[in-house]
Amino acid sequence: MKSAYYLAGDTPGEVVATPRTAGPWTAAAQHGGPPAALLARAVEALVEPGRTVGRFTLDLLGPVPVGPLQVTSEVLRPGRTVALVGAALADSSGRVVARAQAWAMPLTADGPGDALPMAGHAPGDGRHEEPPATWHRDGYMESVEWRWVNGAVSRPGPGVVWMRPLLPLLEGEALSPLQRVLVCADSASGVSSALDADAWNFLNTELTVHLVRPAEGEWICLDAVTTLGPGAVGVAASTIYDETGLVGWTRQTLLVVPNAEGSRGR
Repeated sequence: MKSAYYLAGDTPGEVVATPRTAGPWTAAAQHGGPPAALLARAVEALVEPGRTVGRFTLDLLGPVPVGPLQVTSEVLRPGRTVALVGAALADSSGRVVARAQAWAMPLTADGPGDALPMAGHAPGDGRHEEPPATWHRDGYMESVEWRWVNGAVSRPGPGVVWMRPLLPLLEGEALSPLQRVLVCADSASGVSSALDADAWNFLNTELTVHLVRPAEGEWICLDAVTTLGPGAVGVAASTIYDETGLVGWTRQTLLVVPNAEGSRGR
């Protein structure tokens, strides 16, 4: 195993995904967390100093392969106060497999907001839980330290878990607060899985994250619940905390189909 999620490529914007990015369904496709953080890195490179990301959206257009990738980014809407920045991720054939957009807003310390609520528990209050035996573990699942306060990925229902990524995004680079949140946030649908993971696919097609402030410290908490519709659509939602209090919220639109139909892919 490599010591980071990605290795720098030979040309600007090129990276190579390591096996650490592989998700629970297969060793050939990435979990959504590392690509979300990778696109956030590209976005942050274009965000002016003194600004912070208030909303980040990711659309997954297909499985993100474990292998060479090309990252591009651009300012979609410049502004004196706020800006909209976009980024895209393409595979080795040039096919775009993911797109992201982020609103950057002023970073100030004199806003009108009251004290934010605390999670009510700490990472030390959690416990280790084994993922389903049929899941691919030798990748993303082992790249994060998990401390479960309520629920477990192997038991359907809402869940609360503290997460600590153990790897940098790229070798020699520390995770930014936004990148740390995004490595974890895509896991909300698994944290709150409402179905038997061996019988059903619940694949997220997108991720939307709203942030009221940058995260602090190494630990991120997801307090997550999944709501299922009568058809093939579900929504996973979570509240994000760090050890100092509320950070934001996530939403994911899920494709919910039996395994025989979904075949672990989009």
